[in-house]
Formats: sequence, C-alpha cells, structure tokens
Amino acid sequence: MSKKRTTDLTRRCTWCGDDPLYVAYHDSDWGVPVHNDRKLFEMLTLEGAQAGLSWITILRKRENYKLAFDNFDIDKVSAYDDSKFESLMGDAGIVRNRLKISSTIDNARAVQKIRQEHGSLDAFLWSFVNGETQHNKWKTVSDIPAQTELSVQLSKALKSYGCRFVGPTICYAFMQSIGMVNDHTTDCYRHRELITLMGSGST
Repeated sequence: MSKKRTTDLTRRCTWCGDDPLYVAYHDSDWGVPVHNDRKLFEMLTLEGAQAGLSWITILRKRENYKLAFDNFDIDKVSAYDDSKFESLMGDAGIVRNRLKISSTIDNARAVQKIRQEHGSLDAFLWSFVNGETQHNKWKTVSDIPAQTELSVQLSKALKSYGCRFVGPTICYAFMQSIGMVNDHTTDCYRHRELITLMGSGST
C-alpha cells in the first residue's frame, strides 16, 4: 500500500523528464496562480524568449535574465535606452536576439499602459478567466492544445497595447505557466494539488 502511494505522489507530467531543474519547475512553479505584476512580466518575457527554443534552455538562463533585466522591474525596463539595449546584446547569459530583447523593452512599456488602464497587469490578465484558474482534465500530454480560443483573444488584446512575441501559442504557454489554466495531466500528482491550492492562496 505504501509503495503504491509513493508511486502516485511522484507521477508527473511526462514533458518534464528527469532533469532536476525541469522537475523543480514542474513541481513548484508551473500552473501555480501568479498575481504579482513583476513575476507576471517575468514569465511573459521568458515565454517570448523561448520562441524557437526549448523551455529548458530558458530555465537554465532564468537567473541570468533576472540580473540582466533588473529583476523584471517594469518601470526600470521600460526606461531602457539604446546604451542599455547594446549592453544586453552583449550579455552571453541571455538569448542575444535583437527582436526578443527589444520586445521585452516594448512589452514593459505596453504593460505600463495596461496598468494605467486596468490598475494592474494581474487584473487585466486574470479578467480573461474571471479571476479563477480553469482546471482542465487532459489524460496525456498529446491531448493538450497548443493554443485555444481564449489564448487567441489574449494575444489580440496584448498586441493592441503594443506587446510583441505574444502570439496565441506563446500566450497559451504563458497562461499555463502562471496558472490561468491547470494543464497538468490528470495522472500527475500536481493536478490534484493545484486544485487544492486554489483555496489556500497563490504567489
């Protein structure tokens, strides 16, 4: 009996494999509701940086991104000038892609507009799910869609404020990462834990 319980508690979504960093992200971060604007901007940046790359590549650079972008302080990033941009282009710790780096700065400025209009990035994003996580019931990773009608709507809304690297697929990955949707597969122990977490707060 105890052996079966241990197996159940350690069964995870297959996508995280056995890389310690990936497993830690799956167990502690992915799907946990986020309501802090700084962290929301961080995840928006990282999801955009992932385009064309693997998520583990970005995870390995996550701490470097925090250092490079002033811990994702929205006001500071929005004020970056050409000198700072060139400095970022020379930073080997992040993805040195001109479009991705410039989009992060543009996105910070767009987020400022969102905050002026909606009070916070948090309020804006979570309004798309009426403030509550959507708990899906996917049996396998192959069942999980790359994008949804809701992610298409979010993508259009973000683009209307000037955000870039926010296509429907990136937006859905973003929604998964910040807990707007719970897309852990039903056999994963975190699927059940996150449903329970909804009643005990979020980050």
